[in-house]
Amino acid sequence: MKNKYIADLKPGDTLVNEPFLLQDAAYRQTKDGRTYLLYTVSDKTGQANGIYWDTPDDVSEWLRPGVVILITGRVNNYRESLQVSATDMVQHLRPDMTDFLAASRRPQEEMVAELKREIGQLDQFWQALVAHILLDETFLARFANAPAARKMHHAYIGGLLEHTLSMAAVAHKLADHYPYVNRDLLLAGVLLHDVGKPVEYQVETAFDYSDDGRLVGHIVRGIVMVEQAAADLGDFPPELLRQLVHLIAAHHGTLEWGSPTVPKTLEAILLHQIDLLDSRMQGFYDHWRNEGSNNLWTAKPSPILGTELRRPPGLER
Repeated sequence: MKNKYIADLKPGDTLVNEPFLLQDAAYRQTKDGRTYLLYTVSDKTGQANGIYWDTPDDVSEWLRPGVVILITGRVNNYRESLQVSATDMVQHLRPDMTDFLAASRRPQEEMVAELKREIGQLDQFWQALVAHILLDETFLARFANAPAARKMHHAYIGGLLEHTLSMAAVAHKLADHYPYVNRDLLLAGVLLHDVGKPVEYQVETAFDYSDDGRLVGHIVRGIVMVEQAAADLGDFPPELLRQLVHLIAAHHGTLEWGSPTVPKTLEAILLHQIDLLDSRMQGFYDHWRNEGSNNLWTAKPSPILGTELRRPPGLER
């Protein structure tokens, strides 16, 4: 049973077999040859860094990201951030994962209702295609529970749906601002650009890649899903389908970031920029919430932005 959550930890707190989800770990050695472990743990309220001096050899046999560990130790203040200093660490064999997997602050029912409103605003062909995929009862449950990423941004239950709806709100504003934008094409691209992610990730124990995610990836999987849905409908216009497939294929923006092609249409350029903007902004907020302090600057660089971040007024731990 979990008694202390990361958001409530204070310097001086003592932990006795307190469970946390291990995010990452790395062994280091002191100059005199002592082995120690630097690690990051999380629960549904945030993240904390930790250190385990003189780590026993048998720990390496089971230690890996995604494992729930029981920590005995003390909470310290190190470089203006919380640090969990472990004196003992064992694997938790039967954890209740609801204690560890973070979830969107937005109620799922509210977000699903907003998704249905967005789909309902689309014109005939787009509405039929998007609804055929996203409103399938079985798939909708997976889509609504999936994270948008493993670590960088929206890395929590419901994160994918929250990210998608946030992008849709921005897309409406940019479609109003820029001329010649096909709003329905852009919105369909926004709603379906990450449709492969519920297949790419597994969330039963911790956020990790599925076999399909490792072997195929969400961009290719998403294209296959969209083309299959168009075939199921039977009368979807081929040129509209080609335009939509291009949006999904190009939404990462560059070949180096995993897109098989670069954006070549107005809507594809906008989709990539909206995706980039929303992921970076949420990455900013997520890094601050995981920081564990109310200092003016973060103690460590943001993994998605690559630099320390200044806290805006009003944003508290």
